Amino acid sequence: MALVDLTQLGSGEEGVVRDILGGRGLMSKLSSLGIRPGVKVRKVSSQFLRGPVTIRIGNTQIAIGFGMARRIIVEVKA
Repeated sequence: MALVDLTQLGSGEEGVVRDILGGRGLMSKLSSLGIRPGVKVRKVSSQFLRGPVTIRIGNTQIAIGFGMARRIIVEVKA
C-alpha cells in the first residue's frame, strides 16, 4: 500500500483518504464537501498543468483545486 497525494492518482484509480495536510479552515471546507479521513474516493479526471481535479465520493462528483488536491493524502492498494 502506498501513500500519495490526490494529484498523483491516475484517472479511474481509487484510494482511501488517510490525512489532510492543512489547517482548520481547509479541514472544515473539505469536510463540508464530504472529504475526510477514512472516506473512499475515485479520481475521475484532472486537467493538464495544475488544473482542477475531479473526484467521486459515492454518487457525488466534486471538482477541487490543484492546491487542495495536493494536501489530500490517500492510501492506494498496489
